[in-house]
Amino acid sequence: MPDKEIKTVAEFEAFIKQKKVLVDFFATWCGPCRMQTPVLEAYVAEHGETTPIARLDVDIVGEIASRYGVYSIPTLIVFGEGKEKGRNVGYLPLGPLTRFIDRN
Repeated sequence: MPDKEIKTVAEFEAFIKQKKVLVDFFATWCGPCRMQTPVLEAYVAEHGETTPIARLDVDIVGEIASRYGVYSIPTLIVFGEGKEKGRNVGYLPLGPLTRFIDRN
């Protein structure tokens, strides 16, 4: 499972200040989001703690989704030291997910 589930603005802001992290913007009712979860779990199993991953439910912390212009889910955003470094909208299989994280 991803490292953390973000439930507040403060948790989000603290999490993205790390050197490199991935935030999965999702919703529990979203089919493609449910498909993305096991892929994220597989990434963590293969790569361990190299890139911390958090999930952010847009229905709980919609303010952050709005702030970052997340209008479709799943959206995966790589942050580095508080700044957005890369974004993918839609489901990503494991290979493309790994390349996306490595590129950013």
